[in-house]
Amino acid sequence: MFDDEDRTFVTVRNAEGQYSLWPADRAVPDGWTAVGEPGSRADRLDHIRREWTDLRPAGLRAWMGG
Repeated sequence: MFDDEDRTFVTVRNAEGQYSLWPADRAVPDGWTAVGEPGSRADRLDHIRREWTDLRPAGLRAWMGG
């Protein structure tokens, strides 16, 4: 399902600032919010690469002082 190049996806983000790919035709799971516009798998993965530059969860970043 997640490797289907013909499917439309959305980028989702959780409260810890972590990103994931999600099929656009499925309900976004609890705890996640859709961000950006739906698009191709490649487009959404590019979006995640651009936005998620610090892979540490937000709680860890705060604990580490930034």
